[in-house]
Amino acid sequence: MIDLDTIIEEMLEVEESKKTTLTHITRQTKILKATGHLASTQARKRNDPLYKKMLYHRELYYKYRDLIHQKYAPRVRSLARR
Repeated sequence: MIDLDTIIEEMLEVEESKKTTLTHITRQTKILKATGHLASTQARKRNDPLYKKMLYHRELYYKYRDLIHQKYAPRVRSLARR
């Protein structure tokens, strides 16, 4: 007969390894990233109404994301542990 305790101990001894991924930053990706960052900086300096709208909607996004997490966290916590 199989001992349940030994099976559980064996399962706990198995270590999960993490894979590291290498991301290649090319000249094009660097330029795209810098362009986006500098565009946002210029819009903030010039008090652009589109920039203010972007911030407003970003705050709403985080607000509703937190509400969703608060509502569904108890239901999905057991799934997350698997």
